[in-house]
Amino acid sequence: MRVDAIVVAGGRGRRLGGADKASITVGARTLLERALAAVADAERVVVVGPDRALPAAVVSVSERPVGGGPAAAVVAGLAEVVEPLVVVLACDMPFVTAAHLRRLMAAVDASELPTALDGATYVDRDGHRQLLAAIYRTESLRRSARALGAVNGVSMRALTKGLTLLECEADAGMSLDCDTWDDVARSRELLEEA
Repeated sequence: MRVDAIVVAGGRGRRLGGADKASITVGARTLLERALAAVADAERVVVVGPDRALPAAVVSVSERPVGGGPAAAVVAGLAEVVEPLVVVLACDMPFVTAAHLRRLMAAVDASELPTALDGATYVDRDGHRQLLAAIYRTESLRRSARALGAVNGVSMRALTKGLTLLECEADAGMSLDCDTWDDVARSRELLEEA
């Protein structure tokens, strides 16, 4: 299955004292390097965030205005997406792997993505959709963005509100994200234990 990928790698890192979240090291790699490894199967990878050194084949864009939030970042990335399906992944989820994203793709493929279905997302054990660890029909996201109009400060929940998504159960720990230094420390501990 041919898909493109958007990696959301911006944000102000307020709860991290303003640190560039994507450059934080967890294990032997940065959070951004982990995210890029997870989306390695994509035809085209678009990283949304500040200018930084990236592999040659990766497209770099920034949301306007900078710091507009995850939905604004996804919409900025959509401008560079070519394939009819797009994986969206936040760079701060160090335990999402290529295997997890292949599982989403397989779920979509098995369902043959009927016209009523707009994609698939992981759901954590508390029942929260992980909308930044998901696969979407590209045109469905574009349609949602057009319907919203301005996306600055808009949540992913608002962007995807009208979409019909297949829900896949997340593995234990997969949805752990690195929003605070405590989260980063916990992620590092879990990797060491593994």
